[in-house]
Amino acid sequence: MKRQDYISWDEYFMGVALLAAMRSKDPHTQVGACIVNQQNIILSTGYNGFPCGCSDDSYPWDREGTESNQTKYPFVVHAELNAILNSGGKSLNGATIYVDLFPCNECAKAIIQSGIKEVVYLSDKYADEPMTLASKKMLASAGVKMRQLIPTKKTITLNYAHA
Repeated sequence: MKRQDYISWDEYFMGVALLAAMRSKDPHTQVGACIVNQQNIILSTGYNGFPCGCSDDSYPWDREGTESNQTKYPFVVHAELNAILNSGGKSLNGATIYVDLFPCNECAKAIIQSGIKEVVYLSDKYADEPMTLASKKMLASAGVKMRQLIPTKKTITLNYAHA
């Protein structure tokens, strides 16, 4: 008899996004993304961090500063955009992106332009912010499906010491 406690595809891909988020060095917010095609094959992953070649030690991680260039915001590449850029030119048409935090308006533009047709997210903690409302408006106008994942399991444990 087969196991009954296996995870769904949605939980698997969101788990990959959460695992990618663990690569982020951001001390405040770690976000991960996983892009999957219609055959449930992972095309790309990404997490929030600085562009390649920009040292994590040379740029600010602060959320606030007297000038905007003293904060992380002008420098950090969001997980969704990183995943799109990391796809290496693969077609993302009809793909699904799994992300633990609902995408901002800038990432929504990239999602739409890349041909991704569904966004699956865990948290929408900035739901009422103007940028999130703009994101939702653009995604809806472009016919991109948005769906919050409600996992059946609260946690998934990875064990390196496989029995």
